Amino acid sequence: MDGASRDALRAQLESERDRLQAIVAEMERLERETLSEASGENNYRDHMADQGSATFERELDMTLEENARENLLEVQQALERIDTGSYGTCARCSKDIPVERLEAYPTASLCIVCKEAEESPR
Repeated sequence: MDGASRDALRAQLESERDRLQAIVAEMERLERETLSEASGENNYRDHMADQGSATFERELDMTLEENARENLLEVQQALERIDTGSYGTCARCSKDIPVERLEAYPTASLCIVCKEAEESPR
């Protein structure tokens, strides 16, 4: 991989990292507000359907936050691979990952063959 491609991918990953960090921070803020509001509620006055909806929304928010954290971790790991010089090399077989794959999926740590092998049923 040439330096220009690596630099462009680094910039893309850094931008994605910043975006995901902002999302996680906002979700944490909203979660604190929701918990603060919930602690002052009288749950006996709420209808069961309202309580169910609120529970569903909290679970959905937690799932979205977890996904954002996982994506953030993948981005941070890709940036670390760039820093250590292992970016673009398959973590399993040590072959080069095609630039086209990295452009489509910048956090890829496996080449297509190894990724397919990982995902195939055994």
